This record gives sequence, C-alpha cells and structure tokens, in this order.
Amino acid sequence: MYHAQVPPPKFEFNAQLPGITWVDLVFPFFLFSMGAAFPLALHRRMAEGTRKWQLGWFVAERGLLLAFFALFVELIRPYVLSKEPTFGVWFQALLGFFLLFCVLTRFPRSWSRELRMAIRGVGWLGVVLFCALTKYPDGGGFSLHRSDIIIVVLANMAVFGSLVWMFTRENLLLRLGVLGIVFAVRMSNLPGPTQGWVHELWQWSPVPWIYRLYYLQYLCVVIPGTIAGDLILRWMKAQSSRGPGEQGRARSSAYDIGVMGVMICLPLLLLVGLKTRWLVGTTIGAFGLCIVGLLLFRKALNPTEALYKSLFQWATYWLILGLVFEPYEGGIKKDHPTLSYYFVTSGLAIFVFILFSIVIDVARRKSWVRLLIDNGQNPMIAYAGINNFSIPVLHLTGLLGLLNRFASSPWLGFCKGVFITAFTAVFVSLLTRLRIFWRT
Repeated sequence: MYHAQVPPPKFEFNAQLPGITWVDLVFPFFLFSMGAAFPLALHRRMAEGTRKWQLGWFVAERGLLLAFFALFVELIRPYVLSKEPTFGVWFQALLGFFLLFCVLTRFPRSWSRELRMAIRGVGWLGVVLFCALTKYPDGGGFSLHRSDIIIVVLANMAVFGSLVWMFTRENLLLRLGVLGIVFAVRMSNLPGPTQGWVHELWQWSPVPWIYRLYYLQYLCVVIPGTIAGDLILRWMKAQSSRGPGEQGRARSSAYDIGVMGVMICLPLLLLVGLKTRWLVGTTIGAFGLCIVGLLLFRKALNPTEALYKSLFQWATYWLILGLVFEPYEGGIKKDHPTLSYYFVTSGLAIFVFILFSIVIDVARRKSWVRLLIDNGQNPMIAYAGINNFSIPVLHLTGLLGLLNRFASSPWLGFCKGVFITAFTAVFVSLLTRLRIFWRT
C-alpha cells in the first residue's frame, strides 16, 4: 500500500508521477468527514442555546487540543525517539500513549470533578516532563517544529472549517463564494514568472509551526463536506418528525444492489483509470456511471432516497469538476495536491458514504461494519495506536519478529499488514464499547 507519488520498488518521492491510490483517499476522506460533522455537532450546540462566544471558545479549544496532539503524537513515536528502538524506548512510547489517555479521555460525569481534574493534571504534568526530559536522535529536545503535519492540517481545518460553516450555515451561496475565494488563492499561487502579494501571503505566517495559508487549500474538501453534512442534518430532522408508517415505500433488494454496484464501481474505475492514465475511457466510463446513478435516483420514494439523490447530484458535480481539471498541473496528485485531487476525492467520499449508508440504514446490516464504526468513533486512539500501542506491544512480546520472518513475499507482507491493522482495530473497538473516547 503506497502513495502514487512514492511507488515501489524504491518508494522514492517523485512529484511528477500522476494518479492516486487507495492510500491517497484516506486523508481527503477524513477531511470530508470532518466537514460533514460540523453541522451535526455545532447545530446541536446551537439548539441547546450555546452562545456564540461559547461556540467560538469551543472551536478555539478544539483547535488548540489538536495542535497539542499534532506535537505530542510525533514526539512519542518509537522511531522518532530512536532510529533503532530498544526495550526502554518501546516502554517510553507506551508511556506517552498512556499520558494521552489522561489528557484527552472524556471521563464519565458520574466521577467527581476533583477526580477528573486530578487525572487531567497528572496527565499534563507527565506531558511536560516527557517533553522536557526526552532527547532525540538529532541531539535536540522538544521543538514546536517537530510535529505530525497531517494533524496540523486537521487542526487548521477544525478551526477555519467550523468558522466557515457557522457564518454561512443559512447561506449556501455565500459558502460557495468562500470556496471560490479559496480556489482563487490556490490558483494565484501556482508557479510562474512573477509572484504577487497572494504568493507572499501564502508563504507568510505569524506562527509557522501551526498555521500557514497553504493549509487552507484543504477547505476545498472540507466545504463540500459541510454541504453533505447539511443534507444529512436535514434528513435526520425529517426522519425524527415522521411516524413509523410515514417513511415511504421501500425499494426492492435488486434496486439497492444496483445502487451499491454503482457506488463501488465508480471508485474502482477512477482509482485504476487515473493511476494507469486511461484518461479518455475512464472519464467516459465515470460519466456513464454517473448517468446511471442519476437515473436510479430520479424519483425519491422516501426521505432516505431524497438524501441519496441530493448527495449523488453534488458528488457528480464535484467529480465532473475534478475530472475537467485533471490535465491541469500534470495530472491528479496527492503530493503536491492538485485542484483535481480536491474535487475528485470529494465526489468519491460521497459515493462511499452512500454505499455504507445503504448497508447500515437501508439493509440494516450495521453488524457487518461494526468494527469500522467503532474505529470511526475513536479516530484519535486509532491514529496514535498503530505506532504507540500495536507496534510496541508486538515488539515487546516478540510477535513482530515472528511476523517479519513470516512476511517473506509481497502477499505474506500484505497479510502481516492486515494482522497489525486488525490488532489495532480490535483494540480501539474494545475501548469504544467500554465508552473510552479521546475527544478534543
């Protein structure tokens, strides 16, 4: 599993290679999901009477905690602590992981306020001591510039994406206007013989360790996510206001299978076609599948189908926009992200959402994807757990050595990856079912 710009066998970065892989969908799908969550989380707080200044504080606090997470999760990684981790380094990595439980876990309300504050205080004290005492292979200690860039971007999106939705929640045209401005800023910073004030603003930052205008280009994924979130919120309200006998006529299983087939084929076609550069056939095939999808959704018989119809129309628009931009900047790429990448992946995120929604909300097969849901509800533990729980535990127990000897071919190596991922997923699922969550 690799990014398209870091291909085998040498896995060396080549910015000239166009195309996307499965791995390249993870980051934009997470950004899209974050955008879709803003209307659900912030609308609930507004409905509860939360004042605007309190909402602003909530957004700022969330951004600051994500900024802390970006710093600390990088500092505690075993291979950041040492290029050749020893027995002590694995325990040090596990200690850092444990401290995050003290700082980020949402404790039960039934616990006394004093107990919750004491645990939180111990956690923050441990974090400060860890940062002050730890030395790294380069000879240095704690640095604001030693951070996880993925979480840094997510921290920026948590703040600016929330603010965009809050100020445009009742004006979709204005939100699309903000997207247009972000798009224009991104276009104005393309390499050329002359660079103007936009380029200078793009490069400048009062706090470069956490903010750059460059990061705001990912609003091109987050804002489409907020539009989807608005549609989901409207659907949830419609569902709650209708009685059991008012849900509308259900479709046949064949219809659901047909829709799911379109949702599966579109990502498959685009991933394979854009990676192998079968551009004409891929574009024609994608347009054809979109037409089939639009025909399937042309008449909504219930609120859920109305949701799918609206989402699919937006997905088709984002996909067409992305494919039209595909030749621009040398083809679609994640690194460095192209205009095509933002919108193609936004469309794909909606297709995948519809697919899973049919499995969960229509077919009532939630148990099929229970493991994914549990990890999706606890993403921060899942993100840190692979490096700071699974790998150290497997090393300390000697299981990783056995797995390394077992992985003597590409497919056996794939099986090793599946085992480590499943090990982490089951651990996170267990914590979710025990109601142990990390929250900002």
